[in-house]
Amino acid sequence: MLFLGGIFYIGLLLINAVAVLSEDRFLARIGWSSVQPPNNVGFQQNYDQGAGYGNQGQDIGVKGRIINLISAVRTLMRIPLIGINIIVIVYELLLGK
Repeated sequence: MLFLGGIFYIGLLLINAVAVLSEDRFLARIGWSSVQPPNNVGFQQNYDQGAGYGNQGQDIGVKGRIINLISAVRTLMRIPLIGINIIVIVYELLLGK
């Protein structure tokens, strides 16, 4: 049981670390922002005929997938993390070592 509790704490701390990353202050500075700067060169519009239903178009790389994961964690886990953190803090205060 101690092993599973340690894995839970490590996972919770890692998710908390990802959730508190500031996109403006940190992620954009290292080029990991989910918002791409506009590339307005004339009035050219990229039209890909292959990017229809069921086809995702270009394959994004590992960096793009990590950026999407960070954005999803920051969006979806914000409210559940508050509750989980409160439960862990109360547990540690009442039954901690």
